[in-house]
Amino acid sequence: MEKARIIYQVSLDNSTPSLPCHSECSLLESLESHRLEVHSHCREGFCGACRTRLVSGEVEYITDPLAYIDDDEILPCCCIPKSDLVIKLG
Repeated sequence: MEKARIIYQVSLDNSTPSLPCHSECSLLESLESHRLEVHSHCREGFCGACRTRLVSGEVEYITDPLAYIDDDEILPCCCIPKSDLVIKLG
């Protein structure tokens, strides 16, 4: 059975119009598809270069992050949105 394609709205710290991001690819890939430049390196949750503050919303990790993150931080390279999000890019 094919997984349903769900689209969530992602806002950058409530200061810009929200961007549609779907749950089929990582948050990093979705942000890049909107031509946003997000600092990244390994793209697998090891280095923490893409560390981003999660202001509100919920994500699910598709790969367990190995880089250290605080409770209010996410690694967009290895997570997908599970709700509408407000994030603050580094």
